[in-house]
Amino acid sequence: MAYSKLCITLLTVVIFMLAANPDVAVANEATDELQRQIDSLVRRIEELEKRAGQSLNVPPAMAATGAASAGNGALQIGLSGLFAGGGSSVDNDALSRLQGGAHDPNQNGFVVQNVELSIGATVDPYFDAKAHLIFQIDSDGETVVELEEAFFTTRSLPGGLQIKGGQYFTEFGRQNKRHPHSWSFVDQPVVLSRFFGGDGLRGQGARLSWLTPTDWYSELIVGLQNAKGETMTSFLNAPGEEIGGHTLLDRDARRFGDLLYTARWLNGFDLSDTISMNLGVSGLWGPNASGDNTDTRIVGTDWYMKWLPARTQRGFPFVSWHTEVLWRQYEAGDLGIADRETLRDWGMFTQALWGFKPGWVAGLRWEYATADGDTATDPLRDTRKRLSPNLTWYPTEYSKLRLQYSRDWTEHLVDGSADTLWLQVEFGIGSHAAHVF
Repeated sequence: MAYSKLCITLLTVVIFMLAANPDVAVANEATDELQRQIDSLVRRIEELEKRAGQSLNVPPAMAATGAASAGNGALQIGLSGLFAGGGSSVDNDALSRLQGGAHDPNQNGFVVQNVELSIGATVDPYFDAKAHLIFQIDSDGETVVELEEAFFTTRSLPGGLQIKGGQYFTEFGRQNKRHPHSWSFVDQPVVLSRFFGGDGLRGQGARLSWLTPTDWYSELIVGLQNAKGETMTSFLNAPGEEIGGHTLLDRDARRFGDLLYTARWLNGFDLSDTISMNLGVSGLWGPNASGDNTDTRIVGTDWYMKWLPARTQRGFPFVSWHTEVLWRQYEAGDLGIADRETLRDWGMFTQALWGFKPGWVAGLRWEYATADGDTATDPLRDTRKRLSPNLTWYPTEYSKLRLQYSRDWTEHLVDGSADTLWLQVEFGIGSHAAHVF
C-alpha cells in the first residue's frame, strides 16, 4: 500500500515539474503522454489495492481510499482566451463558408474564437468531474454562452474499466475531442467540419472504456449518446437545414436503435527509443434526419508518430506527424421516395510539426475532402483542398502567438481559390490540463 502511494506521489511530482517548465510545456504533447500513463498506472494500482483490501477483509470503501483521499479534492479552475485577426482574398460571406468550424476565424478583421472556463476536481474516491463553459462573440457582436462539456469519470472500477457519463465530446479519432486552445492550427480540419459540424461531435450519453492487460497501451471504448441536437451533424441535427439537397426533418428518437452508437480502439507503441506511435480506428452508427428510417455510418482511422532524440534540450527538438482519414455513408430519403439516395463522402488531413528550438514550432497541414455526385455548388460536399503552413511561438506555457497562411482550392468559389492570413493570440490563467500526447 505504502509503495503504491509513493509511486503515485513521485509520478505526480514529475508531471508537476514538467508542467511548470515552460520549455517542456510548449511542446504541447509530451506532458500528457506521461499523464495518460500515470492515469493508467493509477487505475491498475487501484485495482490491485482493492483486491488486496478484499483479501484482508477490508471494506471496499476503505480499500478504494488507498489511492484517493476521502472527500472532495481541490477545485481546479482555469480560463483560456483565444483570439485572431487577419483577412482573406474573399468577402465575409465566402469566408464563412470556407471556415466551417464554429471556433474558426471566419470574418475579415478580428475574431474572439473561444474563451473557455474549465472547472474540475476529484469528487470522492469513486469519481472525478469536469465542466467546460465557453464564451464567444458572433459576427453580429452578440455574446454566445454554451455548456461545452460536463461529465464524470469513475476512478476505481476493477479490470481496467472506466465509465464516463454526461455531456462530452465523442471519442472519434484524435482531433474531435480536443479543445480549440490545444489545436496545432488556427482552424478546424475541413472534413471534421463537414462530418461533425462546427462545434465538433458531442452530446449527452455514457461510454465504457477498457484498458486491456497487454504489454502495450491498448484501450477499447464503446458508448451511446443522444443522436439529436445542434452538435450532432450527420445525425439528427437541426431541422430545416440541408445535406446533399435533402431538407432535414424534426425526427425524434423513438426506440433504443435511434441513439448514436460509438466505438474506438486505440493502441500505443514505442517503435524505438526515440520514436513512439499511436494507431486508432473509430466508428459511428446512428439515425439521420433526412427521413423517418434513414441511418448514417462513419468510420475513420488515425495515426500519430513522434520523434524525440535521446538527448534533448528541455524537450526540443521534436517532430510529430498526425493523420486522419474519414468515410461517411449517409442514407438520404426514405424507401419509396423518388429522390432517395445514399450519399458517400470522404476526406482526410495530415499535419506535421517541427519543434526546432525551445518555444518555436513550425507546422504544415494538407487537407482534402470530396463526395460523389454533382456537388460543385455545395460548400459542404464539393471537392476541397487546403494547404496551411504556420509558425507558433510560446513565450511561456501560459501564452502563444501563431501566424498561419492558408491556400484554399474549392469548386463552389467563383475564382476557385482563396488566400487567407491569420495571427492568433492565446492566454491561459489558473489551472490548465496537459495537452494530448
